[in-house]
Amino acid sequence: MIRPILKYGDAPLHEKARPVDELTPEIDRLIDDMIDTMYAAPGVGLAAPQVGVALRLFVVDVSVGRDSGGLMVFVNPEFVERDGTQLEEEGCLSVPGFNATVVRPMRAVLRGFDREWQQRTVEATGLLARAFQHEMDHLDGTVFVDRLRGIKRDLIVRKIRKLTRAGKW
Repeated sequence: MIRPILKYGDAPLHEKARPVDELTPEIDRLIDDMIDTMYAAPGVGLAAPQVGVALRLFVVDVSVGRDSGGLMVFVNPEFVERDGTQLEEEGCLSVPGFNATVVRPMRAVLRGFDREWQQRTVEATGLLARAFQHEMDHLDGTVFVDRLRGIKRDLIVRKIRKLTRAGKW
């Protein structure tokens, strides 16, 4: 089932998510729904808080479904290592229509559980490392706009406020 994606300004997006205690049929359904929602959007990642569920869980597929082995599910993920920097433009399903250049690690090692509750560690570089950091930010209540400074951030926030007042956000 495709779930509605919360937008910047919706309170649950700006709160820290809690750990998943165990894999239940409800969590399994949530994972399926998140995968369907991510691909329908389309996006390369989706965190549970983006669909209004404050749990430390995200799905990611930088191939956007083109690589059958590209889909990854992370439950209770944590960074093991991060290094280097990359500056690339990125967007977010929760901030539709807006993009900005954001500093992210060039390399990231993430450890967490998959949907079978098996621990896995994945080393990523480039776009996948960027996606990991982006989704981990969502689990901590941070949206990419929060990482911006100065006029770029102000412009995006002002435009969102204007759209909200006009009932278009």
